[in-house]
This record gives sequence, structure tokens and C-alpha cells, in this order.
Amino acid sequence: MNHRDTKTQREPISETVNQVAKEIVDCAFAVHSQLGAGLLERVYEVCLIYELRKRGLNVVSQVELPVVYDDICLDAGFRLDLLVEQCVVVELKAVEALHPVHKAQLLTYLKLSGYRIGLLLNFNVPLIKDGIQRLVI
Repeated sequence: MNHRDTKTQREPISETVNQVAKEIVDCAFAVHSQLGAGLLERVYEVCLIYELRKRGLNVVSQVELPVVYDDICLDAGFRLDLLVEQCVVVELKAVEALHPVHKAQLLTYLKLSGYRIGLLLNFNVPLIKDGIQRLVI
């Protein structure tokens, strides 16, 4: 028995979901190329929402994410920055550097929500490609 046999086998991410993620990244590049680094996270959020909607994508912002415990929904104060096309979670940052806690935050959101793909976007970088992390569970 090899190591892969001990892991839960998951369906591959669909091409549709991958395409949504690619569109989000493309929109992040567009926003960053116009605004650059150094602004507050909220500025990048409203501009990214605008850019995504301009391209015809369904975007919901600040989505409440309860924790289900003992069959009860509990408010733990979690909010998804963006949920795009009901399939990709986007966590936005405008920080000097991404840290493991930022990745852990997105992983928590993915696990609690049941969505499998998330993008961690840090706009406070000289090159946006250095501020993008894609997580899949």
C-alpha cells in the first residue's frame, strides 16, 4: 500500500472552476496594474469586485460563515472576503508580507464552507504575481 492509498481521493477541480480562478487572477492583475501597492485592503476589494462583475462574474462580498457544531450553526465571526461564482473563495490582504496565519485563515474558510479552491491575494507587493497563492483542498 502506498501513501496515496491512505488519503481520501477527491474529484479533480473542474475546468469551469479552474477558469473562474484564472479570471480572478487576471482581474487581480488588472486592479494592481492600475492602483499599484500601498492602499487599504477595502480599496482593492471594491475595485476587484467591480472588475469581476464587469466580466460577468457573480460576486458576493463579506459572506458570513457560521461554524456548525453539534448540529447548531454558531456565529464565530468568520466572513469570506469574496465568493466568486459560488465556487472560489477569495481572501484579500494588503500587508507587507503573507504569513502562515493568512494561509491558515483561508484553509479554515475552505474547510468550513465546503468549497475546495481559494485564492489568497496580497495587493501590497511590487509585482502582483508575488502576492498570489492558490489553495486547493
